[in-house]
Amino acid sequence: MNFIEELKWRGMIHDMTPGLEKQLEKEMTTAYVGIDPTADSLHIGHLVSVMMLKHFQVSGHRPIVLVGGATGMIGDPSGKSKERNLLDEKALRHNQECLKSQLSRFLDFDTDKPNVAVMVNNYDWMKDYSFLRFIREIGKHITVNYMMSKDSVKSRLASDSGEGMSFTEFSYQLVQGTDFLTLYETHNCKLQMGGSDQWGNIVTGTELIRRKLGHDKETFALTCPLITKADGGKFGKTEEGNVWLDPEKTSPYKFYQFWLNTSDDDAERYIKIFTLLSKEEVEALIEEHRQAPHLRLLQKRLAKEVTTMIHSEADYRAAEEASQILFGKATTETLTKLSADMILSIFEGVPQSQVARSEIEAGIPVIGFLTGIAKAAASNREAREFLKNNAISINGTKVKDDFTVTEKALLQDRFILVQRGKKKFYLVTVN
Repeated sequence: MNFIEELKWRGMIHDMTPGLEKQLEKEMTTAYVGIDPTADSLHIGHLVSVMMLKHFQVSGHRPIVLVGGATGMIGDPSGKSKERNLLDEKALRHNQECLKSQLSRFLDFDTDKPNVAVMVNNYDWMKDYSFLRFIREIGKHITVNYMMSKDSVKSRLASDSGEGMSFTEFSYQLVQGTDFLTLYETHNCKLQMGGSDQWGNIVTGTELIRRKLGHDKETFALTCPLITKADGGKFGKTEEGNVWLDPEKTSPYKFYQFWLNTSDDDAERYIKIFTLLSKEEVEALIEEHRQAPHLRLLQKRLAKEVTTMIHSEADYRAAEEASQILFGKATTETLTKLSADMILSIFEGVPQSQVARSEIEAGIPVIGFLTGIAKAAASNREAREFLKNNAISINGTKVKDDFTVTEKALLQDRFILVQRGKKKFYLVTVN
């Protein structure tokens, strides 16, 4: 597979330095991407860089993931309006282990092939630099004028907030440049990749290597576009915040729903970037989708591919089944398979109420339950009408006016789901 051609058709190249294609044709090349371990999980904003590394390894080259233990203690000013909170070493090491576990779903860290993926932490070499050694060995090679010319610096200095920029953040590009220099010397790493907002930091590294080790030392930079939504909104953000890869932070159901709910324009771009489907498969899917956009074939395939890749086939199937429930397909069988977390995720937006366990143990006539607890009917007369018309289900099973709600009706020993008609739901939690 030709790495550059692969990225081009997928729309994953924003900028690259001249000569990179020749370098990749000449020999197996090592490249790295930096990830700051500011959390113990990746979110989907990281996925573009991770997919670049995936394609890089599949193409026969060697990927390095650099966990920014040192840079995470500083905070990258790129695209930020203010300084971030700094983490201690213990938290950073914990986050590093969590990230490696997630990255193992994409990259092969265990192969005996020469292009085995490697994970490094820049804290391991940066912790040994004294301030005097750093400014003597690194700082003297890059001028202040050069550093001031970077967009990330200029935008912060021109900010209306008046906060300016700390020396700590100003030095960030030197620290990142030191990473590239170190990996060049220790791993023969000749390419750094990242988002387009990282271009200035990356080329500072290529410049540092050139000035410190000699003008004949060739290194390269490649950036991908920053992913945005068609409506201008920020990609990967929901009302709850980031869409995480960790199922404890973002449930597989919510993860699946995020991709399923993308717009047509976004789905066309995302299926190229976030899946491993071939060019032929993607083009056929896009054409099929355009013929019948109401079927949302593109969104369904996108959600399937990404959910399966990040979680599992079983999680995808559970999320797909769960998504059908809100369209009136809430059978007793499907509901009893759902975990408590899945139930809460699916019915997050429906009317909810609570009832004491002692009341359920005693048994509650369905009419009183519908009106007094679930609030699925405004009056006893209305409740009887719904029941007479066969419009009420308890946990997926149709009930009549002689039904009594007891502990037998509990899902996961906690919930009772009332469905009125096809799409009106009411969730009752037993305390």
